[in-house]
Amino acid sequence: MSTVNIGIFGRRNVGKSSIINAMTGQEVAIVSDRPGTTTDPVRKRLEIFGLGPCVLIDTAGIDDEGELGQKRVAGTEAVVAQIDVAVLVFAGDDFGEPEDRLMRQFRRYSLPVVLVHNKSDKAALTGSTADRLSAEYSLPVLEFSARTAGSGTGVAELTDRIRQVVKNSAFSAERPMFEGLVEEGQHVLLVCPIDSEAPTGRLILPQVNAIRNLLDIGAVVTVAQPDRIGQVLSCSRNGFDLVVTDSQAFGEVAEAVPGEIPLTSFSMLLARSKGCFKEYCEGTPRISSLKDGDRILILESCTHHASCDDIGRVRIPALMRKFTGKTLAFDVVGGLDTVERPVKEYALVLQCGGCMITRRQLFSRLLPAIESGVPVTNYGMAISYMKGIYDRALKPLLK
Repeated sequence: MSTVNIGIFGRRNVGKSSIINAMTGQEVAIVSDRPGTTTDPVRKRLEIFGLGPCVLIDTAGIDDEGELGQKRVAGTEAVVAQIDVAVLVFAGDDFGEPEDRLMRQFRRYSLPVVLVHNKSDKAALTGSTADRLSAEYSLPVLEFSARTAGSGTGVAELTDRIRQVVKNSAFSAERPMFEGLVEEGQHVLLVCPIDSEAPTGRLILPQVNAIRNLLDIGAVVTVAQPDRIGQVLSCSRNGFDLVVTDSQAFGEVAEAVPGEIPLTSFSMLLARSKGCFKEYCEGTPRISSLKDGDRILILESCTHHASCDDIGRVRIPALMRKFTGKTLAFDVVGGLDTVERPVKEYALVLQCGGCMITRRQLFSRLLPAIESGVPVTNYGMAISYMKGIYDRALKPLLK
C-alpha cells in the first residue's frame, strides 16, 4: 500500500501547524503567534481510516518575506510535486495572490485540493469570498477552528474531506500489476536474481508486490533465480502463461525462455500500473537517436547506497554508451531531490520503476519533462530496448 502524502499550505500564522497537531492529537509542530515559526517542511506520519498510512507535511508560509523567506517559499512550492493531496489553509478573507499562485500549481499537477477556512471561531468567511472561491475553483470551503477541533467534529470532517477528494482523484489507485494479464489458475514464473544488488535477507518491493498480486488473483506462482530457469522449465508439467524477470537479467532470461511464452519485467509492469506508460512507449525508441554530447537524466525514486554494480548509476549508463556508440553524460538524482539543471537540457529522462513512490508522485516527477517535450522512459523498457527484446517484452502489456 502506497503512503498518501498530504501537504498543508497557507500564509504565515493561519494555523497550519495547529491543524496538524489537531489531526495527530500530538504537539508535533511548533505553534506560536509569531509569524514564520515553521521554516522548513515538517513531516508526521499517521493512519487515516480508509486511506491507510499517510504523511502530513507542514510547510513554511507562502507569504514569507526577504531573501531567506523567498527560499522558504521555494521550498514550500517544491513540496507540491511530492504530494497526493493539498490542504490550503486561510483565515478571515485573506485569499489573494499567494493562494491563487498555489492553486495554479495545484492545477498544473492535477492535485485534489481541500480548502480550509481556519480560525472560524474568530472571523467568519464573508459571502463574497465564498462566492469567488466557488466560481473560480468550484470547491467548497470547510469551516474549521484548530482551537476547538479536538473537542468537536472538526478533525473528523477534515479527514473525511481529505479521504473523499483522494478517492475521487484520477490518481486514487494504481492499476494492479497483473490486471488483464493473468487469470485464476494460470502459472507465472518470477525470475528474481539474488546478487550484490539484492537487499539482505529479503526481496525487492516489486517482487513482493507481484507475488501478493498473483496470489490474490489465484494464480500459481513459481519463483526462481536466473540460473535455475532451465531446470524449472523442464520440471513444469503445465508450462507457464507468463514469465516476469528483473530487468538486469533480461538478456539471460530471454535466451532461456522459449519465444512462445510471454515475457516481461517487473519494471515494465510498474510502468503499466503507475502511469506515464504511453509516454514511455513513445520515448523509449528515442534512445536510438541520441547523439554525442547528449545528457541523460536518471531519476531514482528511492535512496540507497550505490554499489560498483548499481543498475541505475553503472549498468544502464554503460549499456547505453555501448548500444549507441556515443559519448553521453549522465546526471543521477535520488529520492525526490530537486533536479538542478533545467529539464530542457536533457535529451532523455530515465525513471526507475518507482516502487517506492505513489502514482501521483511519479507523474509529478516526470511532468516537467513531458511538458517540455523531453522523451521519457524507465529502466525496464530501456534495458529491453537495448537488449533487442523490446517488442517481445512489451507485447503482453498491450492487452
